[in-house]
Amino acid sequence: MAASDELEYLKTLVSQLNAKIEALEAKAKKAVASHKTPAHQLRTILMGPPGAGKGTQAPRIREEFCVCHLATGDMLREQVTKKTKLGVEAKKIMDAGGLVSDDIMVGMIKDQLEHNQECKNGFVLDGFPRTVPQAEKLNSMLQARKEKLDSVVELVYDDQLLNSRITGRLIHPASGRTYHKEFNPPKKPFVDDVTGEPLVQRSDDNVEALRKRLAVFHTQTGPVVEYYKAKGLWRPIDAAQSPALVWDNLRRVFAKQQ
Repeated sequence: MAASDELEYLKTLVSQLNAKIEALEAKAKKAVASHKTPAHQLRTILMGPPGAGKGTQAPRIREEFCVCHLATGDMLREQVTKKTKLGVEAKKIMDAGGLVSDDIMVGMIKDQLEHNQECKNGFVLDGFPRTVPQAEKLNSMLQARKEKLDSVVELVYDDQLLNSRITGRLIHPASGRTYHKEFNPPKKPFVDDVTGEPLVQRSDDNVEALRKRLAVFHTQTGPVVEYYKAKGLWRPIDAAQSPALVWDNLRRVFAKQQ
């Protein structure tokens, strides 16, 4: 090959390589510009019967995706303890033997989304909505914020299997961390792994109380599942598997949202 031909060939090769580099750089820039971390997209509801593992999985979702975990039961107790405006109103209703209104519950969630920095990337909602009207109010509130749910995950667990699971449950009251005497025992019996404080067993974690709670759960939640099925958001996960396998399945659900 003559020197001039080789020079021309090399120039052509360099030109092609430069064009390819530019194309790859443009593609990379576009990917960076459009990429959202899971945290930016993760707005999910975690459903399931008592003892299905929500208390185990929700904190993992919070840590992995940098979102807030809104457990409405805990939130309500905190509002009452802090004597906030919502808490004072809720306490009056509860002291009178009434049920806290859907508007108060949605108001608590809205307050967290607006003021809790942990919620800036999204949320995992635990314990709400329990009824279709609550789901509708939640939907309206999110629409007003120009947000929408990515998924509604139900941890599905057979009622009969829950008896042994829930009656062995142990809880660290301050943090909400949950353990199980058999399936997920603390390193030291009846002591929280993190703080060393005593663990407790909830007074309603017994077979009779569980039966009543499950009846209420199925009555209320069945229509909620149908509501989210119709919206294409419902995702079932077999919660009878090991916590590690349940977690893997949860991550797969969230990965598909990206």
